[in-house]
Amino acid sequence: MEQAQEIIRGIQSGLLQWYGFKPDSAILYIGREEDAVAEMLKRRAGVLVCVSCKMVGEEGWRQTYGEKFDYIISVAALERQLHPERILTCLRKLLKADGKLLLGMNNRFGLRYFCGDRDPYTERSFDGVEGYRRAYAKKEDIFQGRMYSKAELKAMLQGAGWEECRFYAVLSDLENPTLIYDQDFLPNEDLSGRLFPTYHYPNTVFMEEECLYKDLSENGMFHQMANAYLIECALDGHFSDISHVTGSMERGREHAVFTVIHKSGIVEKRAAYPEGQARLEKMAEYSEDLKAHGVPTVEGKMKNGVYVMPYINGETGHAYLKRLLLEDKEMFLQKLDQFRDLILQSSEIVKADSGDGEGAILRRGYIDMVPLNSFYLDDTFVFYDQEFCEENYPANMIITRMIATLYAGSVELLKKLPMEKLFERYNLTKKLDYFWRMEWDFLANLRNERELRKYRNACQRNGEIVHSNRLCMNYSQEDYERLFVDIFRNADTRRLILFGSGKFTKTFLDLYGQDYPAYAIIDNSEEKWGRELDGIKIRPPQELQKMRPGEYKVLICIKNYLSVMKQLDEMGVTEYSIFDSRRSYPRKRRPIAVPEGKAAAEKKKYHVGYIAGVFDLFHVGHLNMFKRAKEQCDYLIVGVVTDEGVRKYKEVEPFVPYEERADMVRSCRYVDEVAEIPLNFGGTRDAFRLHHFDCQFSGSDYMDNPEWLAEKEFLEQHGAEMVFFPYTESTSSTKLKSMIERKLL
Repeated sequence: MEQAQEIIRGIQSGLLQWYGFKPDSAILYIGREEDAVAEMLKRRAGVLVCVSCKMVGEEGWRQTYGEKFDYIISVAALERQLHPERILTCLRKLLKADGKLLLGMNNRFGLRYFCGDRDPYTERSFDGVEGYRRAYAKKEDIFQGRMYSKAELKAMLQGAGWEECRFYAVLSDLENPTLIYDQDFLPNEDLSGRLFPTYHYPNTVFMEEECLYKDLSENGMFHQMANAYLIECALDGHFSDISHVTGSMERGREHAVFTVIHKSGIVEKRAAYPEGQARLEKMAEYSEDLKAHGVPTVEGKMKNGVYVMPYINGETGHAYLKRLLLEDKEMFLQKLDQFRDLILQSSEIVKADSGDGEGAILRRGYIDMVPLNSFYLDDTFVFYDQEFCEENYPANMIITRMIATLYAGSVELLKKLPMEKLFERYNLTKKLDYFWRMEWDFLANLRNERELRKYRNACQRNGEIVHSNRLCMNYSQEDYERLFVDIFRNADTRRLILFGSGKFTKTFLDLYGQDYPAYAIIDNSEEKWGRELDGIKIRPPQELQKMRPGEYKVLICIKNYLSVMKQLDEMGVTEYSIFDSRRSYPRKRRPIAVPEGKAAAEKKKYHVGYIAGVFDLFHVGHLNMFKRAKEQCDYLIVGVVTDEGVRKYKEVEPFVPYEERADMVRSCRYVDEVAEIPLNFGGTRDAFRLHHFDCQFSGSDYMDNPEWLAEKEFLEQHGAEMVFFPYTESTSSTKLKSMIERKLL
């Protein structure tokens, strides 16, 4: 947790850590000494004074300090004041003639609030967008703070005597400043793959913010709808020469870098911490190595501890390829082949492609050779920002990343050409799961995903919730409940018909097929008629017309369900609902026996408990866990991993087959129900969606694991708990297997 807190504070300080403060300057910070920004300023300033807004307004305090400060800095503090313009007037008297005022201010017209985020001060949606006309309308309303628009901030500053100001758009926000743009600078790239938005209340969000900035930029609305601003005010009219900053503070001390674009046409890569200096030197080395192998790169060199290169005002390879696919698919494939060839050319091949799916092995694998890190110039791709290199690396992993980053967040591309077609084109399908895991491990380690999981769960949106919020907006409450929530209404008394025979139907059968058996599957695709899915025959939709109304219930299991809804309406079918593979639905559960006598008086802490495991070579440690869990819950469900699941996730062969393992667990008197864990739905969140338990029990060997702690946090947010039992040191399946293999038993 200490490491996570250090990274989070680093992210917050990134709002100003890149700024060119003069050495030994005197800085006045409006805020607390323990703030992350103040902590960063202590290392940069000759003198740092931290005060509250109230103190600034006191005449005696101003007389004590006089005109002393080179910089005055405030981050969102003025928003909590009823009359911020008065404080701005006072601050002018405390600044030297060539000093700077730096203000971090939220924008009430920030895109995040149009996407559903709540106002940080009123904790309600759209109050800022409406100018707070409802928020503080009554005398009894207590002022908590408010945000301002860009026009209001300009007027406020000019009214306080600050005539010379520049605005920098800040994305995602003041607490998570990743991208900073000068008022005259616009992004020349699609931010859908670069920006990971954060929110005050992510559960109310109903749009994908990062996908909207391209259109805003093209329509002259980018800066007006930035989530926040960094405002630079100068009494002498001299401003920073920086046009744009990209920060990567979430990477931690060894990898955090600022990319700074100057108005002079120079781009600098700066290490955020001393520990990252070696990373820049490696980048210079990698650039020379790529150039030696005939791969075009942006010219760069180390200068005074900074990696320097020219600014390229051109189309990125990412933008070029996306545009090309939408315009000319054949030319797109040719250019993507060209990109793939440059990856293969980037280093010596130490092992040729043998056809096993792994592809050629490169002596040096440049993991970030993806379209996002390239320009398309003079009929070729020119690379930059190659920070990462691994020895003896599979080229197919980099080619997988090439495709994945190109398609990230783009539904248009998927419609035009499914990713699967490209995976087949480059022979990636045999080991695609392996490459996905490598991709995840690389990004997770780089971005400290495991360490920051709890933090990100609290401030980043959940795709399932976004989808659900959108649905709520399209239907009345009654229709929404019927269509999307109470989907099993009448499923017990009527024949259940599944419409669709793809992934959604397979997911339904895996998760709920045992509780709600399907009578039939119907599909519009004639070529599928007569085939079977999980032993159920696929039939044409006309089969519904052979059945009487009230005899059946249709469950639509298709992602794009609107056309099927219209089709059923035209057929006169009214009893249907929509299965959403991302939602949680209640399972059937056999009745819990009501205890009598003394047992009835001893109320247990939890109603439903859950344990998951392989339970290979059943031993006393398993028995002890079941016993302790049952002592705390009325009904204990034990999820057992299938043989295929053991092979896929444990990468070993189980000693005992699934059916026998499940029977052994089922025979234990402490266990009320044994559930087969579906192959691709074995995590804590999947289990909670299925079983709606009150507590998950686990061994103490996981209690310090960041991933398990994140799952514990998830359960707590949803009203459940996770309890860790002491690990049985003397006996474990691993020890028993080891002894068997050593023939000691």
